[in-house]
Amino acid sequence: MGNVLAIVGRPNVGKSTLFNRLTETRHAIVAEEAGTTRDRQYGKCLWCGREFSVVDTGGWVVNSDDIFEEEIRKQVLIAVEEADVVLFLVDVKNGVTDLDEQVADILRRSKTPVILAANKTDSTEQQYGAAEFYALGLGDPFCISAANGFGTGDLLDLIVSKFPEKEKDDIEEDIPRFAVVGRPNVGKSSIVNAFIGEERHIVTDIAGTTRDSIYTRYTKFGFDFYLVDTAGIRKKNKVSEDLEFYSVMRSIRAIENSDVCILMLDATRGVEGQDLNIFSLINKNQKGLVVVVNKWDIAADKSTKAMKYMEETIRSRFAPFSDFPVVFASALTKQRIFKVLELAKEVYQHRSQRIPTARLNEEMLPIIEVTPPPSNKGKYIKIKYCMQLPDTRIPSFVFFANLPQYVKEPYRRFLENKIRERWNFSGTPVNIFIRQK
Repeated sequence: MGNVLAIVGRPNVGKSTLFNRLTETRHAIVAEEAGTTRDRQYGKCLWCGREFSVVDTGGWVVNSDDIFEEEIRKQVLIAVEEADVVLFLVDVKNGVTDLDEQVADILRRSKTPVILAANKTDSTEQQYGAAEFYALGLGDPFCISAANGFGTGDLLDLIVSKFPEKEKDDIEEDIPRFAVVGRPNVGKSSIVNAFIGEERHIVTDIAGTTRDSIYTRYTKFGFDFYLVDTAGIRKKNKVSEDLEFYSVMRSIRAIENSDVCILMLDATRGVEGQDLNIFSLINKNQKGLVVVVNKWDIAADKSTKAMKYMEETIRSRFAPFSDFPVVFASALTKQRIFKVLELAKEVYQHRSQRIPTARLNEEMLPIIEVTPPPSNKGKYIKIKYCMQLPDTRIPSFVFFANLPQYVKEPYRRFLENKIRERWNFSGTPVNIFIRQK
């Protein structure tokens, strides 16, 4: 569960090309959701039955000479700390550069397994050129070409073999797992402490498979769930707090290991780009969502009107997915803290909600009758039957049509909204599939 591969290297060695090649296997199957193109730096790769996350560090560098090397250095440090395997990409055509040597210097000292890959090996002659990378002291350079796919299969075999063996968690499967996520300094630890309170003995800690997710079993006030806390291990001195890349890397494991994410926002700062990045990670992993606006006790304007306005802003920034609960809370004064847990529990229950097929057809077919999918090239699309798929991770509905390929994203969203209007799926993503009848 949740292995992470980070691709590092200086600019223009082909990190993004390789990232696209490793993750596109999935993209071909999964439709690009609207609004997820912002974060081209995170994807999933499936190889020989092992699924892992791939992070391309290249997307986060600020381009200007003086901070440039510093930024790359920081990213490599974060990657080494957070990833299970680091893939160091170099460019055969350019040979060893100063920046490569600096990166190699950090990687040699790290405990994390490192794979050195020489990219742009497009011909046999260039394979000989790769020999000079032995000078970096990171073992055999692995020749690949991200552009045409040469060597990438063997590379994937090597990557998967380096991942740590899966340990078994002592975690009971059917108990919900809630993760508190958000960017730095938004009050994640405070809210976890507020939940847990001083009575630590009611809570049992279990270290998870991931190196730094601590599962905390919580049984109080009629609740029973695990809190996935990632603030477990934290080397303060290494990394400056405001790094966007940092908060995304930290969140990946917590999000992948949870059922419902409690996304914290700062009432005094509103919705920022970093919040959107974390939100789209939650969305891509199809996890339940509760948004908590923290520090509401010190917000300048606490009127109901201000609350309404803030809530509308949040929903419009996170569109098209807007059906999730928003709580205005304060970890410090413990205001509405239990509301957060109640909502997280409800969202978790919505995920397993089943709608009888007869009822679904009874409600949905008349709507489809009134507003059928727009006709395409003079062909009329008919939807005659729908059902909810059994045993899916999130609620998934299938609509059977004569020409499924002509039903476009906006209509799928229309169907989803109509389902949400009639049944309560607040906070959980919903899949809509259109199949050949």
